[in-house]
Amino acid sequence: MLRIYIIGAGTPTPARTRFGTCYIVETGEDLLMFDCGPASTYKMAQMDISPTKITDLFFSHQHFDHNADYPCFLLSRWDQAAGRGRSLRVYGPPPTALFSERLFGREGAFSHDWVARSEHPGSIEIYKKRGGKPPRRPPSIEIHEIEGGFCAEGETWRVSAQRVKHIEPWMSTLAYRTETDDGTLVISSDTGFCRDIIRFSKGADCLLMHCWDLQQEMGKAESSMITGTTDAAKIAAQAGVGRLLLSHCNPTLDQPENRLMAEKEIGKYFKSQFEFVNECSVIDLK
Repeated sequence: MLRIYIIGAGTPTPARTRFGTCYIVETGEDLLMFDCGPASTYKMAQMDISPTKITDLFFSHQHFDHNADYPCFLLSRWDQAAGRGRSLRVYGPPPTALFSERLFGREGAFSHDWVARSEHPGSIEIYKKRGGKPPRRPPSIEIHEIEGGFCAEGETWRVSAQRVKHIEPWMSTLAYRTETDDGTLVISSDTGFCRDIIRFSKGADCLLMHCWDLQQEMGKAESSMITGTTDAAKIAAQAGVGRLLLSHCNPTLDQPENRLMAEKEIGKYFKSQFEFVNECSVIDLK
């Protein structure tokens, strides 16, 4: 089985229908998280997904709409696991290691939280009720700071990364390709039109492409850092993917008249199945 949970399908703009970016890919016994944008942990709870079930977290880059819920997610995972969960493996481009240390290290922003929960008698009682055995250890993270290439693999999956064109030189951004026996999924993250994402997506069963707005509404600089409708469709067509999912959409694309225009634009270039995804939805890819 290859399944994707759309946790966050939005942008930095808080909207009623979407906000921030987060996806969870289910393959075999593993749940892989890609980005952890605002309110991801809460939206996971709405979909009955426990943070303790996540084995690996892959960051595309460190914009807040892709990472703002990282502290909530990781501390919830640590707290609820009560010492029984293994370390969370975290992958991402720089500054993923520095960002994590500043949040969760001994002198990090949230050290006061996990130190209190590790030492206060009341917190220890709750910890033991959940099945934990003192002493309580700090949150454990395995950080893998990457720039591209092979990332990780499990019994049923293999993930690799590719640098794409977004906000360089201020930050590196990665797209991810998950390969399984049941199919291949590429998550583009934020990227402008570039040959790298076309090459990286070649022959994938499904491409989850970020699509900011109607192409004609975007300026030149804007289009250089993230695709609009036309560029997203051209990338999918040139990569020869089997299916296109569109996410990270400006809230204006939820307006019926704009959605209809977007679908017409995309259909001019991409002739296979495509759809705009909604938050808190589940898509079986195979």
